[in-house]
Amino acid sequence: MEAPSERDGFDAGRATDHIASAVTRPHYAGPTPPRGAATARSGWRRNRDTIAFLLFFASVVVGILGLAVLLVDVLSRGLPWLDWDFINNFPSRHAEESGVKAALWGTIWIMFLTALFTIPLGISTAIYLEEFAADNWRNRIIRVNIANLAGVPSIIYGLLGLAVFVQWWGLGRSVIAGALTMTLLILPVVIIASQEAIKSVPQEFRDGAYALGATKWQVSKRIVLPLAVPGIMSGVILALSRAIGEAAPMITISALVFLTFTPSGPTDRFTVLPIQIFNWVGLPQDDFRGVAAAGIIVLLVVLLAMNSLAIFVRNKFQKRY
Repeated sequence: MEAPSERDGFDAGRATDHIASAVTRPHYAGPTPPRGAATARSGWRRNRDTIAFLLFFASVVVGILGLAVLLVDVLSRGLPWLDWDFINNFPSRHAEESGVKAALWGTIWIMFLTALFTIPLGISTAIYLEEFAADNWRNRIIRVNIANLAGVPSIIYGLLGLAVFVQWWGLGRSVIAGALTMTLLILPVVIIASQEAIKSVPQEFRDGAYALGATKWQVSKRIVLPLAVPGIMSGVILALSRAIGEAAPMITISALVFLTFTPSGPTDRFTVLPIQIFNWVGLPQDDFRGVAAAGIIVLLVVLLAMNSLAIFVRNKFQKRY
């Protein structure tokens, strides 16, 4: 059988073009959009993005400007009072003789013991909840309660520490009672941050270790925990930064603002920098405003030094995968 030719009235090129246009041409059955609608939508999107950018940028600028004003005010008031005598002197009724020695050493003791208690306990709890605990209603209740405890006001923890550690356990108003109270305060934050860091470790790493015959503890110790350390340390930084600036729990535990000695052990009486600064601000003499500003500078230096150490540890374990 012979193929049709142009002599028979068949145009192969026209037929091919018709088929190609039928295949490639979209069939739009809806109403024809008005002219310029696409341009209007594009312009609105650009304006919306610009408005959102300006709002976010203004929020950042307001926060930075507020922080800058506070820092300038504190530095201008406190730097004239900041010298070695201020670091090495005990509190006094005279502003020119006052110092932060007792409060500084009390803060160092409290933060050291708080970190010593909080970090192992918080990380261990997070590993258990994420890697070993079964997904049942009991463990879900525990997770919900931990999240709720992170939002409890700090004064509640101070009253709890006063009732349990000071009176019931008989520890008195000592350094270790204050450290245990601060541990209760920041432990939920460390647990939640550690849980999120552990969840961020890819499941493929665990499956590969299990395929090689590793136990659950070996996987948690050698695979999950090293990869989760950066996120865990970020949570530790936030938790300890909150703890070092808390005055309400320490007032209920210590209630001392005038000490002429430094703690020599966990069972000694103590005071901390936030309490000392609070006391100076409340004194009627105007010179104590500058002394309080100098105390704030010392507190910021301690906070930055502590955070720098934690950031160094975080960056040391930082791995990309």
